Amino acid sequence: MSFPALQTPQRPLPGAYFNTPAASRLGPIRQPSFQTQGTRQPSNPTSDASQHVSQSREVPPQAQKPIQRAARTINEVLQREASFPDLDSYVRQGISSDYDLPNNTTEAAWAPFQRTKMYDIPDKVFEQYNNAEVSTMMGLFAELNHAWVTIDNALYLWDYTNPNPELIGYEDQHSNITAVKLVIPRAGVFVKDVTHVLVVATVNEIILLGVASKLETITTPGSKLETPGIRTVTLYQLNMKVGIRGINVQCIEGSAATGRIFFSGRDSNEIHELTYQQEEKWFASRCGKINHTNPGYTALVPALWGGRTQEHIVSMVVDDTRRLVYTLSSESCIRTFHMDSPTTLQQVIEKKRQECLRDISHMISQSSLLTNTMKICSISPISAKEGSKLHLMATTTTGCRLFLSATRGYGYLTGQGAPQSMQVQHIKFPPKLEPRQPGQQLQQYPGAEPATETGSLALAFTQMGLRFPPGFFFCFVAKNDSSGRDNLFLAGTDTGRIAGQARELAAQGPKYYEQACWISLNSHAEDVGLVTKPFAAASQPLGFGNELAVQFDQPPTEVAILTNNGIHVIRRRRLVDIFAAAIRNQGGDEALEAEIKKFIRHYGRGETTATALAVACGQGNDVTPGDPRLARVSDPETLELARKCYVEFGGRPSLNENMVSEGPSQAVDNVRPSSRHEGLALYMARLVRSLWKASVITQEVPSKDGGPMRIKSTITLLKLTSVQDDLTKLATFLEKNKSFIEGLAGPEGLQRVASQQEEIALQGEHQALHSLQKLNSSIIEGISFVQMLFDERIDEIWTLLEDSVKQRLRDLTYELLFSSDQGKDLAKLLVKAIVNRNIARGASVEVVADALRRRCGSFCSADDAIIFKAQELLNKAAEAGGNTDAGRRHLNESLSLFQQVAGSLSFENLQHAADQFTNLQFYAGAISLALLVARESDRGNRALAWVNEKKPVNDARIPLYNFRKQCYHLIHQVILAVDAATSAEPEMIDGRPTAAAIRRSEAHDTVNKSDDELFQFDLYEWYLSQDWQDMLLAVNSHFVIEFLTQSAKDNVARADLLWRYYVTRESFYEAAVVQLELAKSDFAIPLARRVEYLSRAKANASAQSHGIGRQARQVLLYEVTELLDVANIQDELLHRLLADERVPAERKTSVAAALDGQILNLTELYNEYADQASYFDICLTIYEAASHRNEADISATWQSLIDATHQKALGNKGTQQPYEAIVTMMREMAHRLSLSETTFSPTLLIPMIETYAIEFQHEVGPRTWIPDLFIEVGFPFETIVSTIQNLWYNNVAPFTGTRKHVLARHMIYVLGRWHQDCLKENTRIFGSDENAQDVNSLLGQLEREPLGPQERDALTTLRRNITRSWS
Repeated sequence: MSFPALQTPQRPLPGAYFNTPAASRLGPIRQPSFQTQGTRQPSNPTSDASQHVSQSREVPPQAQKPIQRAARTINEVLQREASFPDLDSYVRQGISSDYDLPNNTTEAAWAPFQRTKMYDIPDKVFEQYNNAEVSTMMGLFAELNHAWVTIDNALYLWDYTNPNPELIGYEDQHSNITAVKLVIPRAGVFVKDVTHVLVVATVNEIILLGVASKLETITTPGSKLETPGIRTVTLYQLNMKVGIRGINVQCIEGSAATGRIFFSGRDSNEIHELTYQQEEKWFASRCGKINHTNPGYTALVPALWGGRTQEHIVSMVVDDTRRLVYTLSSESCIRTFHMDSPTTLQQVIEKKRQECLRDISHMISQSSLLTNTMKICSISPISAKEGSKLHLMATTTTGCRLFLSATRGYGYLTGQGAPQSMQVQHIKFPPKLEPRQPGQQLQQYPGAEPATETGSLALAFTQMGLRFPPGFFFCFVAKNDSSGRDNLFLAGTDTGRIAGQARELAAQGPKYYEQACWISLNSHAEDVGLVTKPFAAASQPLGFGNELAVQFDQPPTEVAILTNNGIHVIRRRRLVDIFAAAIRNQGGDEALEAEIKKFIRHYGRGETTATALAVACGQGNDVTPGDPRLARVSDPETLELARKCYVEFGGRPSLNENMVSEGPSQAVDNVRPSSRHEGLALYMARLVRSLWKASVITQEVPSKDGGPMRIKSTITLLKLTSVQDDLTKLATFLEKNKSFIEGLAGPEGLQRVASQQEEIALQGEHQALHSLQKLNSSIIEGISFVQMLFDERIDEIWTLLEDSVKQRLRDLTYELLFSSDQGKDLAKLLVKAIVNRNIARGASVEVVADALRRRCGSFCSADDAIIFKAQELLNKAAEAGGNTDAGRRHLNESLSLFQQVAGSLSFENLQHAADQFTNLQFYAGAISLALLVARESDRGNRALAWVNEKKPVNDARIPLYNFRKQCYHLIHQVILAVDAATSAEPEMIDGRPTAAAIRRSEAHDTVNKSDDELFQFDLYEWYLSQDWQDMLLAVNSHFVIEFLTQSAKDNVARADLLWRYYVTRESFYEAAVVQLELAKSDFAIPLARRVEYLSRAKANASAQSHGIGRQARQVLLYEVTELLDVANIQDELLHRLLADERVPAERKTSVAAALDGQILNLTELYNEYADQASYFDICLTIYEAASHRNEADISATWQSLIDATHQKALGNKGTQQPYEAIVTMMREMAHRLSLSETTFSPTLLIPMIETYAIEFQHEVGPRTWIPDLFIEVGFPFETIVSTIQNLWYNNVAPFTGTRKHVLARHMIYVLGRWHQDCLKENTRIFGSDENAQDVNSLLGQLEREPLGPQERDALTTLRRNITRSWS
C-alpha cells in the first residue's frame, strides 16, 4: 500500500536545503501506522538488490551531525564489505558449472584476465642450453622476478624483467640436477641478508644455497606510487649438503612458516625431510635427512623384501595455516600428513582415487569426465584463512575441479589438530565447449536455473591446474594437434555477483559464479608462479575473497607463466578496469545503456554506480600499477561516459512508507537514498578502507643501542597522499557535477518534484549526499593535518606533549580524527603545539596562524589568540632587553595576559613562557605564573587529596598531580637559575641592595609565601634531591615538620633529618622519641647504628626540653635504657658468633642477617643464639637484663662457665694457667653483672670457686689467690668469712680430711685482710664488738686445726690484736 498520487504539484519548501535560511512551514509528515514485520522487499533481479547502506529502522535514530551520519554510513559499508561470504558458503556440497565466458571478439572488454607482458628467454640461456648433454629443466622464482634453468650439473638464474639480464650461475658440483626449489628458511639459522634458501637436488646429494634478495624502490618526483627498481639476487655457499643416493628426488616443497623442507623421489612413495641447523660460524652448518614415511629399519629393507610398488609422489603442497602436507601420487592417491611437532610428520589420511569416485557418486550419477580411469594431475591447498571446511582442490586431467573437505571426529576441522577423514565436497565441471554467442545471457528467464554441464570436453587433456587465492584457476590444456603447445583456461570468482546474491533476502545461499577466458600460449608451460603477494582481503574466511573491497587498495594479482619461448605475465582485471573498457568500446547510447544494464543485472545498481564513479574519477587502469606513463585512464570520452552513467543510472530516492514516525522524528529520516548515494559511500569506504580503523601514529621502540623512540605514521605518507588525491578528485567531481546530481543540485532541484513524497525523498537524498560530501572534505583536511604533523618533525613535538595528550594521540584513529569531536579537539591541541614550536623558532603569530588556516582549517580558540599575543610580547621583551623599561613593561603585560588564560594554558606554553621569563631575569614572574597555572589546573586541590590517600593507581586525579608536578619542576629550574645568576653578585652597594639581590629576594619571597602544601612538599623533596639538607633544616616552617613526619615513616634518611631538625630547634624530647622509633623500626638499619640511636636518645631524654615534664622524660629514659641493654647484648652476640670458628661460613651469613638488624627480644637471643653457642657469660648477662631469678639456672650456667673457662685455658697451653683464667673471668663478670645479688651472688660463687680450686688447682699458684679474688671482685669480708665458715662446719666433700684445712687457711687470711681494712679505714674492728667476739671464737676453733707456721703466726697475731682492741 502506498500514498495516492497528488494531482497538484507542491510548491518548493523553504528550509529544505542548508543554503536556504527560511524555516519549513510544514510539520513532520505522519506516516501510515504499518508495521515492518512481514514486509518483503521486491526480489526483481533487475532491481537494486544492494541498497542497504542506509536502511530505515523501526525506531528512527537520533539527530546526528552530517559528518557523524556519514561516518556511520561508512562503517556500515565497511561492515558489509567485511561480511562477504566465505568460500564454504558458495562452494558447498554439490556440483556446478556456472561460468561467464565472454566472447573473445565482441566481449573482450569483459575478460577477467589479460596478458600484460611477455618476456623473452635471453640468448645467453640458449647458448648454455646448446651445451646440454644429459638433461635440462626450467622453472620460475616469480616472487623474485627470476627464472632458472638447469643444464646437466649447472644452474643458471636471471632476472626475466631485465631486458639484458646477467646470468647467475652455480657450477660447483658435478652431478646432474634433478630438482630445484626456492624455500623460506627457518628463522635464526642464517644471517639476515639470506631471505631464501635454494634447494638443489642432484642424483647424489641435496645442496642448500643461500639467496639474498633485495628490491630497490624509486619514488618518482611528482608521483605517489613507488616504482619498482632493480632486484638484486646473490647466491651464497652455505656448506650444507646431504647424500641422497638412490632416492632420485623429483618433488621438493618447503614450509614458509616453519622453514621445514620436504622432498620425495620419483621411484618411491616416501616423504623425506631435509634437516639443517646453525653452527658457530656463518654459512657452516650441519645437514641431515629423515624418512617420515618409513622410519627406522623399514627404510633399510630391500625392495625385493619390502614389495614396493611403482607408485610415487608426483606433487607435494604445504598448508601452513593447518600444518598439513598434501601429496599426490602417480596413482591419483592423495595423502595428508600432519606436522604435529616441529620435527615430526604423521600421515593422517589416505584418499585413494576410488574413494573420491565413491564420494562423487553421491552427488552425480554418472559423468564421462569422472570415470574409473580418472586421473588427478594437480592439487592446490586452500588455507584456513579462506575456508574452515575446504582444505584442498584437486584437478583431473579432464578439467574437473574436486574440492575436498577434511573433518576430525564429528565436526569440520577448525583448529590446529590433525584431520581424520576427507571427502569430496564440491565438483566444478568445465565450461561448455561451444562459446557463448554475442548477446546471449547465462539465464534466459528470471528464476530459471540453467542445467549443469557435466560432460564438457573443453578442458580435456589438462596437464596442470593450479589455484591461487581467492579462487583464481589456471588450467593448462594441451592442444590435440600434437604440437606440444598449451592453451590456458583462466577462471576467477565473480565477487560482485556472489556478494549481490548473498544480500538478496530470498537467496538460500550464493552460487559459485566464475568469470573465465582463454589465452593461447603457443608454447608448452614449464612453470607457474605468483608474482604479487597472495590475495587476502581479510585474515579470516568471512570477507577474505572480497576483491571489490580492495580494488583501490591492493595491486591486482599477477601470475608469471614460464614457457619454452618466454615468460607470460597474466593479470587479474579489476571491475573498474572492465567497466572502463566496456563503456569505451561501445558505440552509441543504446549500446552504452545495454552495457550498463548488464552491469546492473550482474552486480546491482549500487555497485554499478560506485564503479562508474571510480572510473569518472580516473581509477580505470589497463596496465600494471606502478607504470607512471599509463597509470590511470585519462581518456576524456571514457571519463565523460562514466560520469553520465553515475548521474543518469543512479536511480531515485524513495520514502519508506512502512516506517512509523513518532514524536519529533523528521520524515526525511525515513528516506532510503538512491544508488548514487550508495555508490558514493562504497567508493569512499573503499578508498579509506586501509586507514579508517588504523591509528594515526605508531611508536617505534628504540633498538638495543638505546636510541630515542621514534614516532612514525602508521599509514605511509605516500599512501595518505594517494588517498587524499583520490578524494580530492572525488570532491572536484561532485562540485563540478552537483547541478546534474539530484540531491546536490540545491533548492532549484525541488522545482522538478511531482509530489510531497518526492520532495521529502529529495530532502533525505540531499542530507545523505551532503553528509558524505562534508565527510569527504573532513577526510581531506584531516589527511592534510597528518601530513603537516609529520612535516613539522613530530618527534620534537611529541617530547613537548603532556602524557595524557600522548596517550590520546596513541589511541587516535583516522575515523576519530575525521568524524568525532574528540579527534577534532586533539587535533587542536596538536596545532597549538605546532604553533608554539614555530613561534619559539622565531616565526610571527600572524604568519603561523595564516599557514594553519591555509593547510588545515579552523583549530584556534580565543584563549589561543591571547596566548599567541602573550608569546609575541615575550619576544618583544627579549628584543628590547629585560633590564630596560620597555622590556619590563612587555614582561608585565605578557604575564598579565598569561594569567588571564592560566586555566587553559598548556604546559608547553607555560614552559616556554617560564624559560623566557627566566632568561630575561623576571624570576618572580615565572614563579608566580607557574604557581597560578598549577592552582588553576586543580582548583579543588584534588591532587593533594590523592597524595594524602597514598596515591592509588588508576586514579582520575593522577593527571592533575602530574601537571602540577611539571609546574613545580619549572619553579625549581627558576630557583636554580636565580641562584646561579646572583651568587657572584654583591648583596649591598653603598648601603643599598643591588638589583641582583632584589631579584633573588623577590623570587624566594614568592616561593616562601606560597600556601600550596603540595608545592612546599615538592620543594622540600627537590631540596633533598639536590643534597641541600642544610637548606631544609634552616627553614622555619610547620610544613617542614609535617613533610618530614609523613616521609619518615617510609624513609630512614628523612627520619634522621627529622630528629636533626628537632635538635636544631632544641626539642630534645621529640628528637629522642624519633631516635627511639628509629632504633625499633623495621628499616634496614645495622645494629651498631641502632645502638647509636639509643645512645643519642638516652642523652636527649636526659636533657630538658621546653614544655616536657620530668615524669615524661623519665618514662622515655627508662624505655631507652632497657632497650639499649638488650641492643648491647645482641651486638656482643653478633661479634662473638662472627668470630667463632665453630660456626660455618654459611651459618655466619644467616646469623649476620638475623642479628645485624632489628633488636630482638631476650628470649630469642638466649634460646636461638647464646645458649646454643654455649656463651655462658652472655647467658648470665641475659639473666640479669631479664631479671631472671631461677637459682638452679644461674648455678648451672656459672658452673658451665667455670668449666668452659678451665677447659679453654688447658687448651691454650703456655699462655695462661687455668686459675688465672678463672680470675680474669670473675673480674669481667663482676663488672658486667655489677655485683648483682642474683647473678653474681657470693653465696653461690664462693663455694663454687673453692670447690673448683681444691679439685683442679690444688697447690697451684699463690696460696692466697682464692681469697684475694673474692676480695678483689668486691665480696664483703663478712660474707666471705661466713660462707667459707659454713663450708668448714658442714664437712662436705670435697672439704673433708686434710682438704678442710685449706678453708681454715683461707678464713685466717680473709680475717687478717679484714682487720687491716678496718685499721686502714679507721672503723670498728670487724664492724662491731659482736662480730669481733664471733671472730675471736672462730679463731679459737681454728687453733685446733693442723696449721702451718705461717698461718699459726697470723692467727696468733690476729687474736692478740683483737684482745688489745678490747682493752
